[in-house]
Amino acid sequence: MNWETSIIQFKNYLKLERSLSENSVKAYESDIRKFATYLEINELSVSPVQIELHHLKDFIEWINKFGLNARSQSRIISGLKAFFKYLILEDIIESDPANLLESPKLGRKLPEVLSIEEIDRIISAIDLSLPEGQRNKAIIETLYSCGLRVSELINLKITNLYFDEGFIRVIGKGNKERLVPIGQKAMKEIQYYFQDRNSLSNIDKSDQNIVFLNRRGRKLTRVMIFTIVKRLAEKANIKKSISPHTFRHSFASHLIDGGADLRAVQEMLGHESIITTEIYTHLDREYLRDAIIQFHPRS
Repeated sequence: MNWETSIIQFKNYLKLERSLSENSVKAYESDIRKFATYLEINELSVSPVQIELHHLKDFIEWINKFGLNARSQSRIISGLKAFFKYLILEDIIESDPANLLESPKLGRKLPEVLSIEEIDRIISAIDLSLPEGQRNKAIIETLYSCGLRVSELINLKITNLYFDEGFIRVIGKGNKERLVPIGQKAMKEIQYYFQDRNSLSNIDKSDQNIVFLNRRGRKLTRVMIFTIVKRLAEKANIKKSISPHTFRHSFASHLIDGGADLRAVQEMLGHESIITTEIYTHLDREYLRDAIIQFHPRS
């Protein structure tokens, strides 16, 4: 079995059997291709079934020379471990060469969080006189109200909005569905946006059920959401390094700091493990609590 064949089969396994998203599959593929490239550059003619632990250790030393941080190295090691576990599962190899491969120790990196005042400044920076103004306001309110990932936002469907019950249905990682509460403010802004959306005369047939569209009637891309957030942050003079995911962090942090149950927040975020959710308990509780009491208009 050569590397190209094994990578293609591994990708099919991730898509069909593990139901991973396109982005996750690409990340795994990238990790394995880095290793295959390393072997080629160093003229090591070994197939996937011939790999031993020393090959993997030498590869990690090699990428370390390029200055990859511990987090990036850990992700690559995780990809390699998943690949060789797949080969074991398929009876292609008998022993796992990555079994004893150690990942670098990672410190828990606390996510950047916006205060309520900063979120209000970003929303106030939206120019509602522009054709996309109300749409962008609805996007920011939805990100903050529901704690959505970017992929979940751009794929949100009209038929998955249950405003009478105060919930939306979200398709998360691994095509897992969950119900997420949505606040009155976000619902109102989406309904205002629908007045603009309904005036679009060129909505693409395949995107008729998608909530947020561009001016050409097509589904927004991840890059477009990042661009919207970055431009609004600059306009609002926010100095923090933020992305759409920052609203997800802020959503979780404000809930937990306000006393929300950790398991409930885990469910709303769609985290598989509560350990992932626990990172939000390490944020500055007093600072956030003071900010919520003083500024939060939607508590």
